[in-house]
Amino acid sequence: MSDTSSANTPIVLVPGLNCSARLYAEQILALWQFGPVTVADHTRDDSMTAIARRILAAAPPCFALAGLSMGGYIALEITRQAPERVARLALLDTAARAESPEQTKARQRVIELARTGRFAEVPDLQFPVFVHRNRHGDAALKAIVRAMAEETGAAAFLRQETAIIGRADARPGLAAIQCPTLVLVGDGDELTPPHLSQEIAAGISGSRLVVIPDCGHLSTLERPKAVNEVLVEWMRG
Repeated sequence: MSDTSSANTPIVLVPGLNCSARLYAEQILALWQFGPVTVADHTRDDSMTAIARRILAAAPPCFALAGLSMGGYIALEITRQAPERVARLALLDTAARAESPEQTKARQRVIELARTGRFAEVPDLQFPVFVHRNRHGDAALKAIVRAMAEETGAAAFLRQETAIIGRADARPGLAAIQCPTLVLVGDGDELTPPHLSQEIAAGISGSRLVVIPDCGHLSTLERPKAVNEVLVEWMRG
């Protein structure tokens, strides 16, 4: 390995809302060279504090941490709770802001579906905002989004939505983050647009901001090769 500084560094990957380990299938293959790779369980609790605490309880003493979307919210909370344990941080297609009333109102439709036995309809409603507008007709990608929803299940989805709605504003804590940090976003991300990643990068001293072209919210699935190249640099840097 060319860089011994990140050799044998465990890596913890945190998925997004209604996403499973499938979200990181390609990244696991690219990152295992640096150390053991774990996909965190973010399905069992209904607050960011509790989800982060559970992940920390299962995680190695010191690790590199990456999270996409909701996974980014969780990663920020993990870093707040145990900054000394996070050796490197990658925040993908995410935001540091708290939930707005408008965002919560927009969630109510899918929450109601999940509560009334119509959870199977949720991934098809999410798909158009999950991916770049040029991929709305991508049947293979839609099948992955459906599969991840099936693997998550309605009960876990509702817990995740509760945690997202109740999350705190992480912006005041950004300046305290001192580990090497990557902030990555798709240029066509409609759920967490690039200006939200720019805000995070501006708040974390020395962080690196990368915008992936022709990419929506699910960057790890949409542009895996481009994302992997950046993540490998992040681990080697």
